[in-house]
Amino acid sequence: QVQLVEAGGGWVQAGGSLRPSCVASVSAFDIDLMGWYRQAPGDWREMVAQIFSGGLTDYADSVKGRFTVSRDNNMKTVYLTMHNMKPEGTSVYYCDARQRGSAFWGQGTQVTVSY
Repeated sequence: QVQLVEAGGGWVQAGGSLRPSCVASVSAFDIDLMGWYRQAPGDWREMVAQIFSGGLTDYADSVKGRFTVSRDNNMKTVYLTMHNMKPEGTSVYYCDARQRGSAFWGQGTQVTVSY
């Protein structure tokens, strides 16, 4: 069982930056991948960024060049650094971890980008 706790969401003007974090209850060495998803009201939950245990990363096309997923040296904290944010990025952002075929989710953190 992996527990995830997100923090660092909030409000930002378009063009601004935020850096939410996600702390896992186990070391990332025990997790196959960690990532960030987002879900706006009425929309499907979509993958934003993910980082595999070996360090490889993957991004949604809509955030490439603006968002960066990274993890701390303690291997328990994952960050999503978001620059040049756009109003369509307003969503609840969820941290996700996959371990031996099982998926675990955090409680989500609201991100609001205003015009």
